[in-house]
Amino acid sequence: MQLEIRGLEKLSFRERQAVILKESGKSLEDIAKRLHLSQSSVATLLTRARSKGYEIVCIIPGAELGIGGEELDEEGSSEE
Repeated sequence: MQLEIRGLEKLSFRERQAVILKESGKSLEDIAKRLHLSQSSVATLLTRARSKGYEIVCIIPGAELGIGGEELDEEGSSEE
């Protein structure tokens, strides 16, 4: 699985850092420590970033869903 963050160009450098860390699964506390900021500053960065409209898109290869690598006929079943 791959995550794509669309709209990063709308964000400031610090907002990008906070968003990438947050979307990587880091907690507010972890992000604050990593960026040497208070948790309230991180929360503000994330709120500003959300208001600018970035989007997270999850890209899942067909193989991970069990549908990749096989040819499907017109009815949608696997050809054998």
